Amino acid sequence: QVQLVESGGGLVQAGGSLRLSCAASGSIYSINSMGWYRQVPGKQREVVATITDIGSTNYADSVKGRFSISRDGAKNTVYLQMNSLKPEDTAVYSCSAGVTYYRGGGFNTRDLWGQGTRVTVSS
Repeated sequence: QVQLVESGGGLVQAGGSLRLSCAASGSIYSINSMGWYRQVPGKQREVVATITDIGSTNYADSVKGRFSISRDGAKNTVYLQMNSLKPEDTAVYSCSAGVTYYRGGGFNTRDLWGQGTRVTVSS
């Protein structure tokens, strides 16, 4: 079974930093793009940052210059370093990855999602 597991959320004061991690596990053959998303109750989920398999990154305008996404291919892990946090960054953050994995003697490709980790920024 392949899955994504996030960690690193929590409570932090405005101006502080947090680092989120998301590790993929299972019979993984390869991982394409990975990304971080966030959702606030009553609002649509929004993309925060994405990174391709060759390291190209993209950020939401609201986090440019404050957040940084990176990945460790050997560990099948994507990170989100969040600096200068603001109360409006409060949300549940989820990671997603396009994963190709072994199954039944062949390969299968799916977009996986983690369970989400809560980030709360107090003013």
